[in-house]
Amino acid sequence: MILMTMIARVADGLPLAASMQENEQSGRNLQEYQNQAKQLFRKLTEHSPTRCTLESGSLMFHYLIDRGVCYLVLCEGNYSKRMAYGFLEDLQAEFSELYLRKVATVSRPYVFIEFDTHIQKLKKSYSDSWSRRKLGSINIELQDVQRIMVTNIEEVLQRGEALSALNTKASNLSSLSKKYQSEAKDLNSRSRVTKVAATGLCIFVVVLYFWWL
Repeated sequence: MILMTMIARVADGLPLAASMQENEQSGRNLQEYQNQAKQLFRKLTEHSPTRCTLESGSLMFHYLIDRGVCYLVLCEGNYSKRMAYGFLEDLQAEFSELYLRKVATVSRPYVFIEFDTHIQKLKKSYSDSWSRRKLGSINIELQDVQRIMVTNIEEVLQRGEALSALNTKASNLSSLSKKYQSEAKDLNSRSRVTKVAATGLCIFVVVLYFWWL
């Protein structure tokens, strides 16, 4: 289930729109998570990863950055990651069509609060069981969600480390992984060459032995 949706400007973390509802069944208070989201927005930079998942207890934040705007949702931990990013893709498309040209000029928080109507409508389409089955059968064009960086939001907020630094670390790890894969391929190639040479030498010795007989 999608519990909270927020949209903010990356340049200064200014909230542009939001939609939040209390979970009456669990009595969950989402104010704490809203504060975490606001802190996260203030840590974003132009170098932050464009897609990221952050764990917060039993819940998960997922965000997408596009053209200077961050689209974020808070979901239950068992909610499909693919569905969450599908929701963010649709949210980004609708918001961009309506308000993207105005984003750079606004100065007040939640100036696009009327967008909540669109958020609620979109959220319903991703919450309704029939709609979820229908959406699950559609080939949504998304990046491989399994490769999206996952981290813990408390670690990010307490360390005071910008997400751009995490992105750099992730890039470094990716580069190291590619380097090791390349070296492994070279070793495998050398091993095959060595085996072929050894086999060829054995055949040559056997042939030479019988030739001298």
